[in-house]
Amino acid sequence: MYGTWIYAILFTVVFCETGLVVTPFLPGDSLLFAIGSLAATIPALRLEIAVPLLIAAALTGDNVNYWIGRTLGPKVFHKEKSILFNKEYLDRTQRFYDKHGGKAVIIARFIPIIRTFAPFVAGIGKMKYARFLLFSVFGASLWVFLFTLTGYFFGNVPIIKQNFSLVIIAIIIISAIPAFVGFVQHFVERRKKTKPS
Repeated sequence: MYGTWIYAILFTVVFCETGLVVTPFLPGDSLLFAIGSLAATIPALRLEIAVPLLIAAALTGDNVNYWIGRTLGPKVFHKEKSILFNKEYLDRTQRFYDKHGGKAVIIARFIPIIRTFAPFVAGIGKMKYARFLLFSVFGASLWVFLFTLTGYFFGNVPIIKQNFSLVIIAIIIISAIPAFVGFVQHFVERRKKTKPS
């Protein structure tokens, strides 16, 4: 339907998910899998164009997010509650970042919501830019290659093709499991703290 404009649309979605702190809800993993699957059957969608473009989108988003965090982060998150931003997501990402260090930039790439906030936290923490960029390039490339190629090779297996909507839903659920587990742990910790001793 959209012809070559599809590449611009895909770039924009991936860029916004990784580059704007206010859009962690956008699809990432499931979108890449779907692109790989469709590229196997639709000649107009070429993987050799889509993959480098999506890596560039993820890297551009990461870098924009990093510099926003580095320059504006402390000012934006000075309030406990904000209309535009969820400080709890930021705090959760900060704990994740503290636990895993520099490799958090790579690991976070595969976890929804955390993926959006990791570059921002790296910027706030003033992680050396060269180091951040190295992890970002590796993480973005691995993420895009893994999900698009998985979609390309497995998305057209008959059983997957016949149940494509269910597979996409499954990918979304599986991707959300780490965030859900983190939410439950956070909820349990808060309950323990509020319980009278």
